[in-house]
Amino acid sequence: MSLSISFSTLYHHLPPPAVARLATRERKKHPPPSIPYQISKELPQLALSSSSSPAICSQLQCQHFQSCSGCTHEWNMDRPPVVEDISGFFKFHGVSDFTFESGLLWEWRCRAKLVVRGTPEDPLIGLYEEGTHNVVDIPLCRAHHPRINSVVNLLKQGITSLNIFPYNEDEGTGELRYVQMTMTTQNTSLPYAERYQNGRVQVALVWNSRNEKSQSSEKLNSLSNYLWEKGGDKSNLHLVHSVWANFQTSTNNIIFGNRWRHLLGEVDFWQRLGGVDISLAPSSFCQANTQAFDSLLRKIQKYVPYGTSVVDLYAGVGIIGLSVAVTRKCRSVKCVEINKESRLSFQKSLSRLPKNIDSNISWHHADASIDSVHWLEGSDVVIVDPPRKGLNRSLVEALKNTSIAHKKTVSMGRSSLTEVKDEKRPWILRARESTVHIDSKSNWEMTQSWPHTLIYISCGWESFKEDCKMLLSCQAWHLEKAHAFNFFPGTQSIEILAVFKRGPRISSSKKKKSSKKKKVHKRKGPKDHVAVAPISLDTSTP
Repeated sequence: MSLSISFSTLYHHLPPPAVARLATRERKKHPPPSIPYQISKELPQLALSSSSSPAICSQLQCQHFQSCSGCTHEWNMDRPPVVEDISGFFKFHGVSDFTFESGLLWEWRCRAKLVVRGTPEDPLIGLYEEGTHNVVDIPLCRAHHPRINSVVNLLKQGITSLNIFPYNEDEGTGELRYVQMTMTTQNTSLPYAERYQNGRVQVALVWNSRNEKSQSSEKLNSLSNYLWEKGGDKSNLHLVHSVWANFQTSTNNIIFGNRWRHLLGEVDFWQRLGGVDISLAPSSFCQANTQAFDSLLRKIQKYVPYGTSVVDLYAGVGIIGLSVAVTRKCRSVKCVEINKESRLSFQKSLSRLPKNIDSNISWHHADASIDSVHWLEGSDVVIVDPPRKGLNRSLVEALKNTSIAHKKTVSMGRSSLTEVKDEKRPWILRARESTVHIDSKSNWEMTQSWPHTLIYISCGWESFKEDCKMLLSCQAWHLEKAHAFNFFPGTQSIEILAVFKRGPRISSSKKKKSSKKKKVHKRKGPKDHVAVAPISLDTSTP
């Protein structure tokens, strides 16, 4: 009698050294597909036979694995081990229908920030080796969209032919420090099904100088022209959307400096996300996995009731806020963001909104952790998308107090927290004034409501757990729904979408009792009739 055990089963039960040894053997049995190291209109695709085992079908199959720090595991990419911890956590807190969306496992990354080192004859463009500043060249990265890999190869050719010196970190010399590649799929001249495969790449060159007037500026312009001539809209490849320069001379680990300059190609860079056109500058934050992010946006929309007032904290360029404003016909949307550079992108995105939109939409340059109560009052739904470290404690406390504030507002008929004293601090008053604003066509009535729904998007699982426990601790909120998205296949980094409702959870037995009370019995005429009171639908549920 023979016993057959798959590697995917062993993966969850063996110690790490044994897993590493098995992984090495499996890579030798199933080597990654060979992809020609060249620019080609025929983009590399991974073909797996129908007879491949599930473990092989979700295998990374990348020759750079282990030397590159980008991916941490190469097996079970469709369901990383951390998902079990996440599912158990939400089940413990009352969410029994948790879902996990895997999405693309390869060729998903549409934005890549890469280190440039080496020599003009042998440039290295990739990531640091784990725990070091040794650069690992990753020309055939399986996570990158193939067109990003193609532009990286084109850039290498330009570095060599023009004798561009990559940055020397030890000496602080050299010319090209980093490169950022961002791919747009917003090419309306192509059929929708072909847009992702044939996207164009915005190239941002991080140049080791203070500005465009430095001695090496001629080389910068020559490299820009090379990329545009070989890959621009008049070339046969149609790879490059635009070329930008960022100027950085700092010796720290910060990639970008404060000075940007557009060199060639289109100035405006657009993505279609969540049903709206979004303008993104090279300095704007945007998700690397655009398809997974679009799925998350569609899910968020389901939890925002039609016609509600929404506040979007940590809003960035306003992608989430604008998406729900259009698709859920919100009465008002306030976007609050600490980075003032996001303002211009938000303003451009407003110009592409449907002309029939009927909503008060505003963008505020402010820190959401300061005067948090002001942003929460008057909103039905609050959306938070904080950095990896999670919510600021002052915002957590303000969210915990909304339940108390709601009860006092109802009983007193006025605001209970914001009328304690008149605000006189000028920086708070300036932040409250919208930097960008469009008015609704309708004359909406001002309300003194407090959020009944909290939508929390998190990229840091550990920090989310701490925030979640604090929000649930005083029963001011309870968890209603939870979903996770595989934003970074090959890693343990999972994007969380959690929906909280105000107040403690109502048990199923209490719900049944309350529903029975709605039945009213009356006798009319010679026959018995049962008059059933109309059921009021809670508009806070999607």
